[in-house]
Amino acid sequence: MPFKLPMGRVDLIDVGSRKLTIQTEFITQPSCRIETRVYLGGELKKVSALEVDTEENQDLQQMLDEYHRARVKEITDGLRRKIRD
Repeated sequence: MPFKLPMGRVDLIDVGSRKLTIQTEFITQPSCRIETRVYLGGELKKVSALEVDTEENQDLQQMLDEYHRARVKEITDGLRRKIRD
């Protein structure tokens, strides 16, 4: 692999009596992508992925961090809207 693998990210959020886990990691097989998995109470609820072209000299760690932050914001904003309604 001609590039350094970025380190993944995990956030845990209390939602009532259960834990919401948002886990983002870099996957190389079958193709390179950044993948986020969302678990509620240990049960997989959602998977989202972003295909990555590793031929371009991108900062993969920064890309993973930004993707993770965007997913966390999207999910927490959705939870806040549900609570308000």
